[in-house]
Amino acid sequence: MTEIPREDLLVYLAGTPYDGPAGTDRHIADELSRLTPVLFVDPPTSALTRLRNPEIARDQPTLTTVRPGLARLSPRVAPGMYRPGTHLLMPPLMRRAIRKAVDELCGPGDRPVAALVSTRVEDLLHAVPARRTVFYATDDLVAGADLIGIPRDRLAAQEAATLHRAEAIAVVSQSLVDKYAEMGHAATMLPNGCAPGAYAGVDEAQVPADAILSGPVAGFVGYVNDRIDLDLLEAVADTGSSLLIVGPVAPGYQSERFTALASRPNVRHTGPKPFADLPGYLRVIDVGLTPYADTAFNRASFPLKTLEYLAAGRDVIATPLPANEWLGTDLITVAAGPQAFAEATVKALGHSRTDDLAGRRRAFAARHSWTNRARALAGLAALTKGAAA
Repeated sequence: MTEIPREDLLVYLAGTPYDGPAGTDRHIADELSRLTPVLFVDPPTSALTRLRNPEIARDQPTLTTVRPGLARLSPRVAPGMYRPGTHLLMPPLMRRAIRKAVDELCGPGDRPVAALVSTRVEDLLHAVPARRTVFYATDDLVAGADLIGIPRDRLAAQEAATLHRAEAIAVVSQSLVDKYAEMGHAATMLPNGCAPGAYAGVDEAQVPADAILSGPVAGFVGYVNDRIDLDLLEAVADTGSSLLIVGPVAPGYQSERFTALASRPNVRHTGPKPFADLPGYLRVIDVGLTPYADTAFNRASFPLKTLEYLAAGRDVIATPLPANEWLGTDLITVAAGPQAFAEATVKALGHSRTDDLAGRRRAFAARHSWTNRARALAGLAALTKGAAA
């Protein structure tokens, strides 16, 4: 592993693992690594976590090189580190692992790294000396406490302490800007983006064998969990329209109900797919669906899938979210409730996709690229390289 100048290194503390479903953390870190070397820090895992999740490599080294300019740290902790009391041990263990990894990448020393960006609320912003610390709120974790499975009071206390320690704050939604303003902290709006280049050849991509459906096809791409309103997907399927669902299902989430939906003759569920394979599935889809439930957690979110559908030139039907209002475009049809959502989907499926309309969607999505988002975050992190790039 080539030694990295410590003063160039950006340490990115992620809320999701690098090899999980490609979301905010992975996309933004990939783009940041084109501006300056990045150490991507996965959430900590225990032996029990890796045993329960076969997709996690149990024998993976803790520090690896993803590619030149991007390293990955996968911290190991003992089981039960999120339980009351023992959760206090996790931040110091993480800080020690991060310091060790930085020394391994850069050589021993006490000079500050370029920046430390954290999407986590634990006390980690001083894991290593940094010229600039940024808290990047990609969700309202306190509002999602029940979904995450961590006590709300603990998350609120951790969030308040992290906000106080951060030198800059970035958030994905206006809801979070407003929330933090009420707490006395100014935050910069930095929404999620998309990778337009990934879908440039979507209409020539090979159609996967597990996505064969009679057209036109409505599709959902993403993680099926408590964020998703299953009523809406069932309502679309009830119309007889073809429905393609691409992505993992959270363990225990409406198991019998989702199995029944996926078993319908007009529905296909492919399971999780690598990001690189998504163009093939989006070639099949004519209308992309963003069927989010109406919760405080979701209202503070910024779904990636909406922009990805547009980047692929597809129509979009979405439930009401402040994120849609912020985007401010007539390229997204907003519909609330199962009946209205299904009716809007059927209407959209009846429209032919013209080159002009697909081009408008792609052009709009290109204005919201991860490249642009990374440059904005680099500015907040006061990265010399990022600002000059």
